[in-house]
Amino acid sequence: MTTLAPPSGTKSSNLAFALLSLPRDRRADALIFYRFCRVIDDIADDPTLPAEDRLGRLDEWRQAIECESLPAELQAVLVRCKIDRQLLLEIVDGCSADVGIVRFESFADLEKYCWQVACAVGLVSVRIFGCASPASGAYAENLGHALQLTNILRDVAEDARLGRIYLPQEDLRRFGVDGNDILEQHPGEGFLPLMRFQAARARARFAAAVLPAVDARRLVASEIMRSFYEKILTRLETLEFPVFEKRVRLNRLEKVMIAVLTSLRTGRTFLK
Repeated sequence: MTTLAPPSGTKSSNLAFALLSLPRDRRADALIFYRFCRVIDDIADDPTLPAEDRLGRLDEWRQAIECESLPAELQAVLVRCKIDRQLLLEIVDGCSADVGIVRFESFADLEKYCWQVACAVGLVSVRIFGCASPASGAYAENLGHALQLTNILRDVAEDARLGRIYLPQEDLRRFGVDGNDILEQHPGEGFLPLMRFQAARARARFAAAVLPAVDARRLVASEIMRSFYEKILTRLETLEFPVFEKRVRLNRLEKVMIAVLTSLRTGRTFLK
């Protein structure tokens, strides 16, 4: 079985800033869990492996979760934080959907995928952060949808280069967008209205992710991620979604400022 190697690269850069706000013990547990998430994601995305091999490796992790034969450090986190291992199975199943041709017919289909790869991650995270309120669970689910939808909007061109289209097929037809044009990086005039429509869905999920007062200080890492991705979404909207020309991102100074201000707002010291 693959070990839980430390996460690296751009996929973890936003998360690294957010986790600095956690107390050391909870940060250590969060890092172990996110290493698991990164391993699963990397297997699904590995271009050097045939699809069959990737699915086989993901199935090995699925069996390890079901048989409680996970790496000791991850197993300890599950026990210590009373985490339902079914959530880990959902993450593996979601990443399995990234293997092969990725298409989602309806928005409901896409929402199911988002729940697996983002909301399930959020529900595990709030347990690690020390939250027990049902309101924190609802917050995590709405925020998970918002973050993943923003990711999808930001990464349309990058995903297309991998042959993937996450935007619902029913919405492509609604706005007269040809999926082949997206794959060829030259979408038609319906692309901008399509992206605005999807961005409104992400905005609605951000609005629905109401920070529960009882766990506000425990959720500062989540609020930092929220602030990062709301800023990215705003930039995408302002620039009219130039996803085929450049990757819209935040620079290091912006991330530091957002993290510090969010931490102050929620009452926790950053870099504690």
